[in-house]
Amino acid sequence: MAKLYFKYGAMGSSKTATALITKYNYEERGMDVWLLKPSVDCRDGETLLRSRIGLEATADVVRPEDDIRALYAARGHHDVVIVDECQFLTPEQIEQLRQLVDEENLPVLCFGLRTDFLTHFFPGARRLMELADSITEIKTVCACGRKATVNARIDATGRIITHGDQVFLGGNDSYVAMCHKCWVSKIKAQERRSATTEN
Repeated sequence: MAKLYFKYGAMGSSKTATALITKYNYEERGMDVWLLKPSVDCRDGETLLRSRIGLEATADVVRPEDDIRALYAARGHHDVVIVDECQFLTPEQIEQLRQLVDEENLPVLCFGLRTDFLTHFFPGARRLMELADSITEIKTVCACGRKATVNARIDATGRIITHGDQVFLGGNDSYVAMCHKCWVSKIKAQERRSATTEN
């Protein structure tokens, strides 16, 4: 019985590496993998999927207007679908992946973030939380040693950013995984410093 999987984690939890290792494992068993990524994720080029540890593969690109079922029908049969950065898919595209699972008996494994830099759901991630058969956290740690759950957006000086667009692509220079306690504490410390400077 095929399932829809959502494997999420904070920045730096090796989600892309895990997706590419999963792809390799399926292919090693002679299975055909359809690797997808949203068009908004163009950090490494339009079709390249690269992990921070250097693993990479070519992926098909899904644009916001695309119907994933139509893309699948045009490509022909696959044994499994793997999607990286799935939080950037539209809710409708998540529903289309769900239909591939139900109608084609096709396992779909989605890897990505659950929440943005303000701890709000990405629309695609929210729909996955509602529809997935299996939801698994890929864990990483905060500098304090606690489990990291927040994707803190930082500026060039390391200051935490608390406003802006939900989607802003970046790596270690733009995001730090933190536990919620450290994230809140650092924001409060910034606010105290700002208040002191203004007075």
